Amino acid sequence: MHKIMIALAGAGLMTLAGCESAMPVKTEAPQAAAKPQAAPEAPLTEEAQQALAQAEADVRAAQAQKALWTNAQDALKQAKAAAAANDSAAVIKHAREASEFARLGIAQTRYPVTTISK
Repeated sequence: MHKIMIALAGAGLMTLAGCESAMPVKTEAPQAAAKPQAAPEAPLTEEAQQALAQAEADVRAAQAQKALWTNAQDALKQAKAAAAANDSAAVIKHAREASEFARLGIAQTRYPVTTISK
């Protein structure tokens, strides 16, 4: 019985290996001629710069109190990535999220410690 199962498993693997080589190979389309240059992106707005600076300060404060949530770190990374792309709306959105999560992390340290069982 063992030998039959091994033989069937081997035959199945060989069948699957044969199917892999029968797949058509996709060829890449020829590259289009040079794309027209996009207009230079506008720099970040003053509001976006301030929101990013505030988020960085809030995250540093939460980190100093060992109350930093990973959500705050992630939102700050997204805000910085949006800043690199000069997307002011996304910077403001993610920076505000980072600040809020950092503040909530700090506020959480003031909650009483609970015990599950005594």
